[in-house]
Parts: sequence; C-alpha cells; structure tokens
Amino acid sequence: MSTATRTVVITDPVGIHARPAAEFAQAAGSSGCSVTISKQPGAAGVNAASILSVMGLGVKGGDTVEIVVTGDDAENAADSLIHTLTKGE
Repeated sequence: MSTATRTVVITDPVGIHARPAAEFAQAAGSSGCSVTISKQPGAAGVNAASILSVMGLGVKGGDTVEIVVTGDDAENAADSLIHTLTKGE
C-alpha cells in the first residue's frame, strides 16, 4: 500500500460548495483508497468520502486544500481526485 499527498489552491470563488463537494466525495468513495482532505496542508483531515465532512471544512476560493490518499493505486487516485476538484475552474 502506498500514500500520495497533493495540495491544490481552490480558484473557484465560491469554493467547494454542494455540487463539487458531492462529486469529490463520490469520487473519493469510489477510488478504493482511504482519502482525507484538509483545509490547509498539515492540518487534520476529514473523511473525503463524506459530503458533510467535505462541506463542513468551509473551503472558500483561494484556500489551499490537501488530500492524502492511501491505497494500492494512491498516486493515480490522488491525481484523479485533484482533477475532480479543479475541473470546473
């Protein structure tokens, strides 16, 4: 099992609101990996597969989020999840 960490600045001025949070949580849950997301690098992460946890972070435009993915295909899953977070930006 491997671990991959990615950081990304959220450029959508609205931040991670309901629709992107739902898409990200669904992708995290479907990844087959354990995924956490935090509002800033190094902070404690929450379960990324939970839409309520993701929305509860209150991520706004300009915030930097960090995702940590642990699993058999962590690198590819992390890249895919970052794409999910940024595809509408």
